Amino acid sequence: MAEPESEAAADAPLYLRVAAALREDLAHRRISPGSRLPSERSLSQRYHVNRQTVRSALQLLRDERLVVTDRRGTFAASGAEGGGEPVAPALTARRPTFPGGPRAAEALVRASLTWEPPPTPLTTRLLLTPGEPTLVHRHVVLGPHGTALQRAVSWFSRPALTEIPQLARYRRGRDWRQQPDLRLLYHWMHQAGLRVTHRESVGVPGPATTTAGGAARLIVHRVVSDQHGHALEITDIDFSAQSAAWTYEFSA
Repeated sequence: MAEPESEAAADAPLYLRVAAALREDLAHRRISPGSRLPSERSLSQRYHVNRQTVRSALQLLRDERLVVTDRRGTFAASGAEGGGEPVAPALTARRPTFPGGPRAAEALVRASLTWEPPPTPLTTRLLLTPGEPTLVHRHVVLGPHGTALQRAVSWFSRPALTEIPQLARYRRGRDWRQQPDLRLLYHWMHQAGLRVTHRESVGVPGPATTTAGGAARLIVHRVVSDQHGHALEITDIDFSAQSAAWTYEFSA
């Protein structure tokens, strides 16, 4: 298996690069349908990544129905399971990618995590006490010339930090100098046994709030709730309608 060498692959997180390399091998039948993939340990040694990175890559391929996993290991899907058609290499999963959808996952981004109190109107919805801090994720999608095309800020609730182990590890005092990678957030929710509901509203601000170049803006307000109706994540996304497209698909 050859590692991807394109600029897009080089800029992508490690688990997407591993998934892209495996996807290419599957598409070109270097891994035959029905044959077993190398073990997680072998893949982690081959790509010089840890096993969690390999697991994340394999989860993306499972979601795309390119591989299946059982007690014996992970196998390339047969024609019936995988559709029987070669799949072009890609760096995104079919399941939605946190926080801005698949298009945002393909772009150059800057992300950060902080631990701070949410705006007062969100406190109760996040099941927090007034002034109680929580995990906050900020995400900026940059254009070719470094201009910000999309900005997003997400606040996580007490249930989210309790129920989702991958979020719970982000605590105050952790070294966040490296960009946090939360693109598998919705996979993590699924793995935690949460049945989530996504509710989104789209608004168009008035003329006074257009971008400097005169482009219209769109505001997306997302609330992701669990099966009990408790909010897990509240996200506001702001982007230029002429510079970015909003494409979002989800199935529980």
